[in-house]
This record gives sequence, structure tokens and C-alpha cells, in this order.
Amino acid sequence: MKRLFDFAVSAAALVVLGWLILALVVLIRLTSPGPGLFLQERVGRGRKIFRCCKLRTMAEGTPHVATHHATAASITGLGRRLRRVKLDELPQLWNVLKGEMSLVGPRPCLPVQAELIAARERRGVFALRPGITGRAQVMGVDMSDPERLAQIDAEYAASQSFFGDLKLLAQTFFGAGRGDRVAL
Repeated sequence: MKRLFDFAVSAAALVVLGWLILALVVLIRLTSPGPGLFLQERVGRGRKIFRCCKLRTMAEGTPHVATHHATAASITGLGRRLRRVKLDELPQLWNVLKGEMSLVGPRPCLPVQAELIAARERRGVFALRPGITGRAQVMGVDMSDPERLAQIDAEYAASQSFFGDLKLLAQTFFGAGRGDRVAL
């Protein structure tokens, strides 16, 4: 049921919001050098690597590190605004449509985040598809605290439900969570 819901919602959202994603890609290209979309390798279900699609919010040439290791200066002006309202995540609907991600689940980490990968592996979190949003994000816990994040992800895995996911989606839509912190 979860996969069917993910597929239907992501397909509908891409149809309805495709114009917005395209407009934002153009706006990003006009306001800073580089592509509008950003593809980055992430660790998914079963520890399988996939290419996560996002709107580019950082300056071209920023090292591929976890957000909490990037400097605030590397985020573009437009990128800061996109992150604040979480619009940079919209292209991940394509990853959901393809089955690489879910609407709700643990946020996918980078392959270099060994501590988080090990903590999630110990707790069986990789049995789930990663999500655009999740319980930890709504709670304001980001990848800078790998053990706590993995624990919250495991709690979500043990108690996930359709209505729980709807609640997390609504909380995300209405602004819960702060997203990943950036180094100052």
C-alpha cells in the first residue's frame, strides 16, 4: 500500500508541480553559475547507491559533503530561500516515482557518512526506502548526530503506519523541522 501511495502521489505532484520545478531550475541558472538540478549519490534501501535529485542550492564547485559540514557561505541567496520552504526537495519526487525513495522514511545519507551507515546498519534501517521527509526531520534532528538519527529512524521503522506517514507529511508541509544545519 505504501508503494502504491508513493507512486500515485509523486506522479500527481510531478504533473501538478512540474512547471514550478522547471521555473526554479531556470531561476537557479539565472542567479548563479551551474546547473539548476543537482544529482548526488546517496545510500538507499539495502545500502544500494542511487542518484538523488535536488534543486541546486549551493554554489557550483562546493565539495560533496554532508550539509552540516558545508559552510553557510556556500549556499546561494536563492538556495537559502528554497531550503527554508523545502522546495529544493521537489525533484526527489522523481526518485519516489522510480521506487528509489519513499515520501516518508529515513533521509538518505552520503556513501561517505560511515558512522551513520554503521549505526543504521546495526538497527536495520536499510530495510526501508529512504524518504523525502521523516520523523527525525520533523523533530529537527539532522545528520550531525548519527547515533540519535539512527535511533529515531529505527523507531520509525518499528512503528510506521499509513496514518503516521500522513501526519509526518502534514507536519513537513506546514513547516516542522529545520532541515540540515550548515557550518558557520
